Amino acid sequence: MTCELSITLMPEDEKNQAEIDSKIRQALKTKKVSVNGRKITPVFIKKSIDARHSQIKLVMRYKIYIGEEPEDLENIALNWKHADGKHSVVIIGCGPAGLYAAFKLFEAGIKPIIIERGNPTKVRAGDIENLTKDGILDENSNFCFGSGGAGTFSDGKLYTRSNKRGDIYKIYRIFVEFGANPNILTDAHPHIGTDKLPGIIDRMEKKIVELGGEIHFNSLCTDLIVEKKSQNNELKATGVKIKNLTDGNEKEIFADSIILATGHSAANIYQMVSKITPNALEAKTFAVGVRVEHPRAIIDSIQFHGKQMPAAAEYRLTTQVDGHGVYSFCMCPGGFVVPCATAKDQIVVNGMSSSGRNSQWSNAAIVVERRPEDIPQEFKKQAEEEGCPALAGLYWRTWLEKLTFKNGSGQFAPAQRLTDFLEEKESKSLPITSYKPGVVSSRLDKWLPKDICKKLQAGFKDFNKSMKGFVCPDAILIASETRTSTPVRILRNKDTLECTAIKNLYPCGEGSGYSGGIGSSAMDGERVAGAIINSLKLQ
Repeated sequence: MTCELSITLMPEDEKNQAEIDSKIRQALKTKKVSVNGRKITPVFIKKSIDARHSQIKLVMRYKIYIGEEPEDLENIALNWKHADGKHSVVIIGCGPAGLYAAFKLFEAGIKPIIIERGNPTKVRAGDIENLTKDGILDENSNFCFGSGGAGTFSDGKLYTRSNKRGDIYKIYRIFVEFGANPNILTDAHPHIGTDKLPGIIDRMEKKIVELGGEIHFNSLCTDLIVEKKSQNNELKATGVKIKNLTDGNEKEIFADSIILATGHSAANIYQMVSKITPNALEAKTFAVGVRVEHPRAIIDSIQFHGKQMPAAAEYRLTTQVDGHGVYSFCMCPGGFVVPCATAKDQIVVNGMSSSGRNSQWSNAAIVVERRPEDIPQEFKKQAEEEGCPALAGLYWRTWLEKLTFKNGSGQFAPAQRLTDFLEEKESKSLPITSYKPGVVSSRLDKWLPKDICKKLQAGFKDFNKSMKGFVCPDAILIASETRTSTPVRILRNKDTLECTAIKNLYPCGEGSGYSGGIGSSAMDGERVAGAIINSLKLQ
């Protein structure tokens, strides 16, 4: 028989096996689990830190095998087959949704053909260095576009609360297969790190090619090839048109199905779909705001009550202001703030951490919920005039990113001390920040949309009540954080996962509005690929 249980330890007892064994036996007795002399084999599942009170504790979760041998979870077989050439699927986007869709297709011997506008990781690393050091942006290869997607060079955070969407353990297991630290299988908030993830992505892509798949870098999807049945006006995707961004050559690729896994920043994809059929899109809620960065020591001291801990402290904050959510997102302990624009007239910021989470700063997005009805009328009018009302939020988001650029200097981002933002005054000086290329002092409270400012100000005051000291002169706000999720959803059938307006087209992942982050995007990629396997009756 098996059971699961959690035990609480003091940090100094984490490696004290005798104490752990004693706590497990006490917990079994409390749960009235009968052992009757049978062998007990505990298998460690997950660890988390409980820092809610002055005495910090570790919560350790175990699966207990009683009288039987444990499963070898780390060595679950990955049943990939070499592509047999009978079927193929085009995948637009080489992020987690696209990569995991490809591996799922190999379970049925289906050939994935991945189309990626950006560069492979080694070349992309140079593009990102040009951006962070010199402010030179490559609009197709940057923190958002390129091998591995937006997560590759901006953190590798895996935590998701969307565990019902798929087998998250399998997602982690595949990452471990390609070189991730096995501790991601047990950490409560698993994290690979931007220093480790590029190598892992490289190995995943090599495996895809080894199994008979294709990956086309520097290749932009410019259009879908769509057939229209005259009797019922049904649209069916049969292929894609792509343009090589290096030599300008264009070609068509045909396949059994098309997966759209393009991430939250590929605005051209929404425009492409809207021109074919605007009914395929709907507006959705998203969020925008700023990055707040503190010296790591301040956050550690608040969260760990002044005690020293080996790991950097995390936080998660949320409140309601005038019926809208204001919350932290993508918190990066011991991390950096990075530039994530995808056009030369934008400034967009995001956060990341290396695997060690050991920088002298900690940061998070603090964002305000934006609903379709919150979008100003001028952008709704623009979207209606262009034939697709669902794009209003996208137009507004783009406007805000350009407004941020106008208040910065090149890729130097506009910034303000948190205390000055609340007092609505100019920052005469700015704290040292992790953000490169750099920051310029700006009255964010003057030019950010008024309702966003007011909600952020109220939110920060609330957060300071639960984390006393969060509002301080050493905290800096850097604008703007706009890519927490997409403002547009590409509609799909709940059962078949096909686009509701275009047959054989499978919207997938964060860019299509069905996930948020690496873990949930990878699960959605698997799920969509599974639906295609079912449609081809190959299971």
